[in-house]
Amino acid sequence: MAVRLLPFQFPGLSAVRCAFQLRASAGGPLDGGSISFTAGPGLQEVEASRRDFLAQCGLDDWCEINQVHGDRMIFEPERVAPDAQPSPEANADGMATSQKGRALLVKTADCQPLLVAHRSGRFVAALHVGWRGNRMLFPFTGVRAFCGHYGIKPADCLAVRGPSLGPAKAEFIHFAKEWGWYFRSYYDARTQTVDLWNMTRDQLAQAGIPRGAIYGIDLCTGTNSSLLFSYRADHGCGRQGSLIWIAE
Repeated sequence: MAVRLLPFQFPGLSAVRCAFQLRASAGGPLDGGSISFTAGPGLQEVEASRRDFLAQCGLDDWCEINQVHGDRMIFEPERVAPDAQPSPEANADGMATSQKGRALLVKTADCQPLLVAHRSGRFVAALHVGWRGNRMLFPFTGVRAFCGHYGIKPADCLAVRGPSLGPAKAEFIHFAKEWGWYFRSYYDARTQTVDLWNMTRDQLAQAGIPRGAIYGIDLCTGTNSSLLFSYRADHGCGRQGSLIWIAE
């Protein structure tokens, strides 16, 4: 297989499926199943990884966006075939759907893949949260936009953060310039690192999701670069995918 997957199931919510990609091998920085056409070993290899990812999830296609480190959401996005790329107009960092079988894809290599589901199993969202997204409060605004669009309550949602850059590896030597005083409680001046995991958890809680319904896959990409692609570990690396969908 070109791809290895780590499945995740929200407790008590069998209608929604989640899957996080792991590297299938730990050779060069692009080896191991990159699913990005712009950060992959080659067209055929990337297409094979994308098809394998979908096949293991029992899917034929997914919804994909051009991630731009912003805070825009797209609702009911169009399906994209595994050998195709998203529309040039699909510039956003979040998606949401109410359609069964319409999987939402997030591509990362240190950024946080954030998957959100309503307890009814009828609505799901996927957010790409880089450090700029955290600075824009995208976990907060994305959840609020998701709930507002479908007329649901954040208190009835669950969220899971996938593998991403952990607190010990998220170094920001120009913290004051890049972040500012508002985020100072997440900054460790001794190590010049920022706790992005707790920052996201707090933003989700501030959006109204109960803390007991916020989950995290605490695998640090920077520490486990043989298991996960990490831009901090190797700028020329591939990208892994995270998926959420409502089961048929």
